Amino acid sequence: MNTQDTFKFAETHEWADLEADGLVWVGVSHHAQEALGDVMFFQAPKIGQQVQQGEAIAVIESVKAASDIHAPVSGEIVALNEELETTPELVNEKPYGVWLFKIKPSSEEALSAELKKLMGLDQYSASAGS
Repeated sequence: MNTQDTFKFAETHEWADLEADGLVWVGVSHHAQEALGDVMFFQAPKIGQQVQQGEAIAVIESVKAASDIHAPVSGEIVALNEELETTPELVNEKPYGVWLFKIKPSSEEALSAELKKLMGLDQYSASAGS
């Protein structure tokens, strides 16, 4: 996993981390977990599910609210962080160190175009007010 300085962020507060193996790891930003409060449950997407950029594909629930998690890129869900089934609070403890799921992008061309639609850390921080 890279550092948050290399992550790309969606307006909906998910981060995307393109790894050397071509998979995109997805998590939620520090701002999002802070706004949510104590995370109690994560309803993951399904392995093999095809997703489109911006589509609501999962739900994260806290003591305050339930929020949709959106796909930052299009592709296929290929892995879920099974640790979150029993310890969803890890999202609060390490928002940039805990991934929710991994996406295998539809194509390199589509991925490149979609990543350009996302924000870098500085731009995201300014837009999120953090």
